[in-house]
Amino acid sequence: MAVDSLDPVRSHPWLMAEFVALYIGAPLAIALFLPPQRMFAALFLFSIAGMVLLWRTGGFRWGKLIRGRRIPWHEVAGIAAATLFSGVVIMWLMQPQGLFAILRERPEFLLLIWLLYPILSALPQELIFRALFFHRYGALLPRGKAAIAVNAAIFSFAHLMYWSWVVALLTFAGGWFFGRAYLRHGFPAAWLLHAVAGNILFAVGMGYYFYSGNVLRPF
Repeated sequence: MAVDSLDPVRSHPWLMAEFVALYIGAPLAIALFLPPQRMFAALFLFSIAGMVLLWRTGGFRWGKLIRGRRIPWHEVAGIAAATLFSGVVIMWLMQPQGLFAILRERPEFLLLIWLLYPILSALPQELIFRALFFHRYGALLPRGKAAIAVNAAIFSFAHLMYWSWVVALLTFAGGWFFGRAYLRHGFPAAWLLHAVAGNILFAVGMGYYFYSGNVLRPF
């Protein structure tokens, strides 16, 4: 297992500064200072900035995104089952009234989410946190599982704006599996796993934790 490497010219300390600003500074600023109702606008700008960086990174070809090994359907089934189980348990313990609420009360809205989430949320997130992360900043990362762990931690930290340990744990676990899938099978597999996991979370009612209107800062 190997991460993409950068040429020596772009492996200077300023690249680390860019990495810190993008993956730590920006999410921290959003979480600390931005009004919750403006979070999605900020995330949109964050995604645009990341995609511009990816486009400007030498050696990257957009066609690479649609090429990869075969989709690991056993991993897709596994993450679907694990997400369903963990989502039901969390909702049953913490928000039992919300368990499958959207499926029961607004199935048409859930269908809309299922159609839009993979394109408008999972896709840009995978571009920024997998393709850009491993291609542009690969030379800064450790090797093997340590690189996946760093990726999962960064992905989890990017969701700090929700101020929820539930979100932090779920996104760390998701980031681990998405990052591993990207390195092993390519971008399509990582995107599909992300889309499936996200859609299942919304189906069981865990959109509650990812709704900016429910954000309560601890200060």
